[in-house]
Amino acid sequence: MKPIASLRVLLTGFFLAGIFVVAASFFSWAQDSSFREKFITNYKAQRFQQQVILVKKNKDLIADEIDSLIEEAMQEDKSFEERMYLLDIASTMGFMHKYWNDDDEPLNKVEPYIYKELKKEEQRTAELMKWKKEERFLGNFVMKTRKDEMDKEGLAPVLYPHWLHRIYFECKVCHDDIFTMKRWSNDISQDKIVEGKQCGVCHNGTISFAADKAEECDRCHIAGKPEAEKFHNIKEIEHEYIAVTAERLGAEWNTEALPEGNIPVDKFQFIDWLELKRKGVFKPIVSLDPDFKDEIRDNMILFESTSDFVQNVIFNHKVHSEWIKCSTCHPAHFKDELGGSNVKMIEIARGRFCGLCHGKVSFTFADCLRCHNQPKGVVAEGVLVRTKMGESPPGEQGQTEEGQ
Repeated sequence: MKPIASLRVLLTGFFLAGIFVVAASFFSWAQDSSFREKFITNYKAQRFQQQVILVKKNKDLIADEIDSLIEEAMQEDKSFEERMYLLDIASTMGFMHKYWNDDDEPLNKVEPYIYKELKKEEQRTAELMKWKKEERFLGNFVMKTRKDEMDKEGLAPVLYPHWLHRIYFECKVCHDDIFTMKRWSNDISQDKIVEGKQCGVCHNGTISFAADKAEECDRCHIAGKPEAEKFHNIKEIEHEYIAVTAERLGAEWNTEALPEGNIPVDKFQFIDWLELKRKGVFKPIVSLDPDFKDEIRDNMILFESTSDFVQNVIFNHKVHSEWIKCSTCHPAHFKDELGGSNVKMIEIARGRFCGLCHGKVSFTFADCLRCHNQPKGVVAEGVLVRTKMGESPPGEQGQTEEGQ
């Protein structure tokens, strides 16, 4: 093989070895040194011979440049992706310097940082995956924001079984008076709970077990422990215990109505709450306040799909307002006027509009036909038609949807 061909093969390996070309578009390097800028430009453009000349000509700059890259990469405000981008530049620079300038010291300096960051990311990913099975049911939360404090007390993180509380209480009991319906936004702490706030509204020794008693700690701090199995394994659910507790609270859990004795699940193995209601399996409490006046909106809204191959959606207000308060959605997430909110699927997937609940504590929208099941051109009598933003169907000008 000719020397230049051999060199091209080697350089091609160099160019494929780094991952930072992909990430480069996300970061600005306006303050890079002239050498670094030329190095990155050659690297991305695969200018083989120019890179050889550049690295040989600037061999006295490379050690300091790699030190600068390492220092910048290890700043506390850098994300993993930003760190690896900088370290990959340094590593590639060091490897080329070793090959053409016969000096491996700069490369030996940067490699331990790369291994360390990869190890940290591996541990971070393992930590995330560790709790995945605990959150198997939609709405289960592993509460670990104060994990360092819990570790000092010898406590596991809290596993909050959202689905179990949903059997006993309608969503509107807690949201939004006690908890904001957004994960990690409530700053839950033991001090607040003991004061009778947050979980302490119910866990006071009257409605449910008292959260301020040391002997009760292990009832919640069970994430990752065998005791958690009954909260995320559908075969381990203690139906009789749930039924007894529901009766004590004034709710219902009718095990005899369970289809084949099991909680029904959808194709993604999440609890089918609508099926549970249709079968009369459960009847939750609507409020802790005996004077509470429930508000149910009984209308339906047709959302017209802009896609040629996706059917329309009918939003059933009654189903949703039985679970949540109107104020949960209006006006913060949906404007009251019919068609007033520019609802798009891409925004729902990002957690806006319907995505506030769906995919988190309600069924995932990965099953398109769960909602998109209304044939186009068919409008049932009495259904409000929601058209594009700013438009209203003839005869419905100014009509409100009362909670679109």
